Amino acid sequence: MKNIKPLADRVLIKIKEAESKTISGLYIPENAKEKTNIGTVIAVGSNKEEITVKVGDTVLYEKYAGAAVKIENKEHLILKAKEIVAIIEE
Repeated sequence: MKNIKPLADRVLIKIKEAESKTISGLYIPENAKEKTNIGTVIAVGSNKEEITVKVGDTVLYEKYAGAAVKIENKEHLILKAKEIVAIIEE
């Protein structure tokens, strides 16, 4: 993996892939999938006072937040910590 380190209060998130099948078993075509706003924290910036999440947390973030980045053909986002709205506990 490329070594990307977010700066200041920014967080790097790997976007969770959208489901390819509905609960009832129907397959969803690629162009009809809705972009998810759930992801896993991959790296955090250096401003630890502003950042309340840690690497490995699954988070919910604002729908139109951050800057999209492709790393190894996977969708990622770099966003400000304040754009994360919740930690999802499983």
